[in-house]
Amino acid sequence: MIETALPSLQAWTDAFSDAEIPVLPGSAAELEQLRLIEESKGNIDAHTLASAFCNDPLMSLKVLAHVSRYCTRLSVEPPETLVGAIVMLGIGPFFSGFQSVSSITQWLKPLPQAQSGLLQVITRARRAANFSTGFALRRQDEDAMVIQEAALLHDFAEMLLWCHAPTLALKMAERQKMDHTLRSADIQREVLGITLGDLGQALMHVWQLPDLLIKCTNDREAHTSKIRTVMLGVQIARHTQHGWADAHAQAALPDDVAEVAGLLMISSEAAHRLLVAMDS
Repeated sequence: MIETALPSLQAWTDAFSDAEIPVLPGSAAELEQLRLIEESKGNIDAHTLASAFCNDPLMSLKVLAHVSRYCTRLSVEPPETLVGAIVMLGIGPFFSGFQSVSSITQWLKPLPQAQSGLLQVITRARRAANFSTGFALRRQDEDAMVIQEAALLHDFAEMLLWCHAPTLALKMAERQKMDHTLRSADIQREVLGITLGDLGQALMHVWQLPDLLIKCTNDREAHTSKIRTVMLGVQIARHTQHGWADAHAQAALPDDVAEVAGLLMISSEAAHRLLVAMDS
């Protein structure tokens, strides 16, 4: 476990690039169950596996990073989606590559507060993916699946921080709780010396993840419709993580609604109804 801030972005990247990625306990159990089915019946396919893990950002990241490194060795472009990654790897090699995985309950057993913090980030990521997917489908975007994964994985560096530097993650959470008006990036620089957005981008480049996935998770490139679709989903999920009635959510909602209305070319009233319906 990392107890104090590392000296540079490169040091953080080095520390996390080969670090274990624990997964949700449901994913660990599902993996073993599907392995037994494959061994006895041989009828597991890539879509079945992707459906089992697509709501777990940590397992999705684990698979995508593993397959992207495999593709780098073959000098081929990595697939952009989870199902494509599993197809590229093959069912047998998939189960061989993930013989055993650690679950977050095992990993953070002595630290229930860190487990809780991590699960909050994962819940937020799922909501972000839900919003972004809904926007993408209404825009008839052909890359809706990549957009969904990008929103789900957008905050993976924060998830890894809860796993490998829980003391620092808790410190940041306390700072944010004390003052909701503080920008997350400012707290991250204060506690970590870096921003988690920069760390996430650095890790994705080290792992050589697909270019479209890297672009869609880069907050500094939010000038295309695809990236705006991801960023809006992430932004709204973050603003409303404590409920729609929360003071922070109420303050941010008019701007969020206006941005959704502009993206989807609908009225503000229709955008507001859509957001509430998507989150119900």
